[in-house]
Amino acid sequence: MPERKSILLTTSRRPTNRIRSFCHDLAVCLPDIIRINRGKLNLDGIAEKALEINADRVIIIDRWRGGPGKIQLFLVKETSLTPVPPLIYIGGIKLRREFEIKARKVQSSVITISPESSFHGKKIAGFLARFFNIPVLSVEQAGSGYSASMHISANTSGRITITFVLLPEFREVGPRISLAKATYFDRVE
Repeated sequence: MPERKSILLTTSRRPTNRIRSFCHDLAVCLPDIIRINRGKLNLDGIAEKALEINADRVIIIDRWRGGPGKIQLFLVKETSLTPVPPLIYIGGIKLRREFEIKARKVQSSVITISPESSFHGKKIAGFLARFFNIPVLSVEQAGSGYSASMHISANTSGRITITFVLLPEFREVGPRISLAKATYFDRVE
């Protein structure tokens, strides 16, 4: 059986404390994530580091106005990074510590979608499922066999929210990410 590949998670070059906390939260909420400090690494340096730790995918959290502003997803191809959709622009986040709930490291994860989610929410779920190599299931199906869910929903104004919940109790533990928009490279949605 081939060795399971991991995902390298890092930040923009000058991260704030809130961005570091957000990266820590994501590393706890998603399986197979290895978080590194970027330092002075350029994109080629990040690709080389990913190969060193046996990661075939990279997530970079960029800053905007002092906080997390953009989530970029990449595939590692030879010694370079190739961007993959969606490019997620963050409208706001709520960190795990702001939920005031102690939660453990996730061992297995799934993506769930609320029934009222828009077409764009379902499209984002599909892209994220392929990137993280995890299934998209209904809330009822996800309750058995998985310890956590990346839950995608839409509020009454249509803004998409991604939050992390523990299963089977479906208790939100964060982080919660409100999307400003997502770009699929061919057009903005």
